[in-house]
Amino acid sequence: MSRPKNRPRIFVTQPIAKSAVDRLRALGSVKLFADDSRIIPKTTLIAATKKCDILFCLLHDKIDRTVIAANPKLRHIAAQSISPSNIDVAEATARRIPVTVVPPITTEATADLTFGLMIAVARRMVESDRLVRAGKFPGGQSRHLLGSIVAGRTIGLIGGGGLIGKAVARRAHGFGMRVLYWTPRRKPEAEEREAGLTYVPLDQLLRESDFVSLHQPLNAQTRHQIGARELGLMKKSSFLINTARGPIVDEATLVRALKSKKIAGAGLDVFEHEPKVHAELKKMKNVVIVPHLGSATVEVREQMANIVVDNIVALFEGRRPPNIVNPEVLAS
Repeated sequence: MSRPKNRPRIFVTQPIAKSAVDRLRALGSVKLFADDSRIIPKTTLIAATKKCDILFCLLHDKIDRTVIAANPKLRHIAAQSISPSNIDVAEATARRIPVTVVPPITTEATADLTFGLMIAVARRMVESDRLVRAGKFPGGQSRHLLGSIVAGRTIGLIGGGGLIGKAVARRAHGFGMRVLYWTPRRKPEAEEREAGLTYVPLDQLLRESDFVSLHQPLNAQTRHQIGARELGLMKKSSFLINTARGPIVDEATLVRALKSKKIAGAGLDVFEHEPKVHAELKKMKNVVIVPHLGSATVEVREQMANIVVDNIVALFEGRRPPNIVNPEVLAS
């Protein structure tokens, strides 16, 4: 890529793949928030936004009205996120700022993590790891860390007719599992057969599943979709797995269900009030918690970062970005 004369100022809210940074530096001047162990503080984000033309942000960054209003000359909000759920798109649109995202390319990585959480919580792997590190070894046939088998069990996928749900189903079939799914809009029977999915009503799925895995999008209908009633329908021996969005689960109710042993455990990649995690969840041995790692593989993150760059380059060259959320701002 040739270096343009009017080089834009680009700010990136956390370190990203070197290949993407190199492409950005060929386009303009680039500054990054260098600490990938924490989310950029709001004050730092606002200060950086004031001084940039293009804001390259990540899924966890909250790009609200105060951030957008910090720079009346902001030209592009380029998000490394599949949905703009943490961006005030209405405010950006009102200010005629294009907002771009990335396509759903995290399917296999998220399905891997879903299955990893299932196995980790069912077999008490994190608890066992901590025990060994503490210098304890109960013995190869001790009952001290008995867990639950995964192979041959029933998994229920809520919102499981999409890409990630089907990817989890493929893995489940490899473990000889029975795969149930429920979604508000049932898939065609041919599609169900091809994916090995059995459609059942939601209540039946909750009652019969040994693992309930969440894959629905977050919206007004799904917020707190899993609450006291739903958790009460699950088996006492069952596990809840959430790699979708945190607010789908009423977290306080989940904590109560876990403490009272209404369900056996949970594997959580997402949380209702990210980045905050409920204090009680952090204390529980029957819960495996990870910090939103669904897409956290070298390969996927590099691909995502370069798609963001593709969007930036397209807009800079006067073309419509392939993943624009508010194309109306491009109208003359």
